[in-house]
Order: sequence, then structure tokens, then C-alpha cells
Amino acid sequence: MSEKVRVLVVDDHPVVRKGLIAMLDTEEGIQVVGEARSGKEAVELAFSLKPQVVLMDLVMPEMDGIEATRRIKQKAPEVNILVLTSFSTNDKVLPSLNAGAIGYLLKDSDPNELVRAIYRVAQGEGSLDPAVTQQVLKQYRAPLKEVKPVEQLTDREVEVLRLMARGYSNQEIARLLVLSPATVFTHVNRILTKLNVSSRTQAVLYALRRGLVTLDEK
Repeated sequence: MSEKVRVLVVDDHPVVRKGLIAMLDTEEGIQVVGEARSGKEAVELAFSLKPQVVLMDLVMPEMDGIEATRRIKQKAPEVNILVLTSFSTNDKVLPSLNAGAIGYLLKDSDPNELVRAIYRVAQGEGSLDPAVTQQVLKQYRAPLKEVKPVEQLTDREVEVLRLMARGYSNQEIARLLVLSPATVFTHVNRILTKLNVSSRTQAVLYALRRGLVTLDEK
């Protein structure tokens, strides 16, 4: 990656925040451009610093991470949110994804996994902790209240969606399907439009719910 990924670190615990910054500072491809102690401060800095990725804690004073995520995405949709928290409960996971986060990791994740997730999220590609995926599926196994038009997807788009759900990046999908990255990017955008979702993560969750891919395949 030619340019460093600009990251804003958000956590109300100074030790955790400083530890994350120290760890990320050792990564050549990442530049920490700021730090925030609350959701309110995170929103302000996201607007002023324009990071590519906001590493977002959830439980904070003044404004929690879910509301901060929602406000950032409303006014700066180009900023991608990666939640990093200790909570994998449904009252935190689903609201975070619905607010616009495209990544969700637990704080006990391996540091290398966090770095990989930051790079993926910087490219607009989702990254979910396996434990989080399990929690989400418990909710998504309920009967659909309305059926989204999966039938409108072409065979190629379904193929791309399945590979997205298995965790492949656009570059990897292009290589597997012998397509150009630009063509894959177009397919992904069309999938999001047809499914009426705003992120790859939401598209993947939809694919899991509709049975287009299983956890075993992932």
C-alpha cells in the first residue's frame, strides 16, 4: 500500500488507547492521526481529521460508540468504522452494523488480526470477528419479515456475493473469477444496490441469512 492508512483511535480508557496507538505506530502502513476519549470527541475529530478508519470503542461517556458511528456516517460517509470492543452481545453488534460500522472485532483479538482488519476496512471491505458472526446469525435465523429481491441478482453477482461472504477481497475475487478488479468493483456496487444495503458487511449478513453461503463454507 503506497500511502499509509490514516486511523483515528477512540477509547475512553487511557491505558487501552495509548496501548493501541503504540502498537499501531509499529506498523509501517498505518498512521495514527488522532485519538479521542469519547464518542462526542470522536465525531468532532472524524470531521476535522478525515481519517480513513475510525477504530471505535462502544461504551464511552458523553456519547456511546454506536451513536458516534451513526453521526460520522451521516456527515462523512467516506470514513469507515471498525468497532473494537469487549462486547459481542446482540444489543451492541446489530445496532453498530446498522449505524454504519463495517467491521467488528473483540479486544481479545490477535494484534495481527486487528492490523489486517484495519487494512480491509480502509478498502471498504468488512471484517467480523467469528464470535460476532455467530451472534448475528442467531438474530438472522428468524423468519424474514420481507424478502429482498435476491432473484434480481445475476448468476455472476450471486457468485461474487458468495465469495464476499467467504471473506475474499475484491482483488482476490478478481483473481479467482479471472476478472478485472474494476469489474468486480462494479459487481459489488450493483449487489449493494439491488439488496438495498449500504455496506459489504450487510450484504454478507444477508447472504448468510438467505443460505447463499454457510459458516462451514466461510
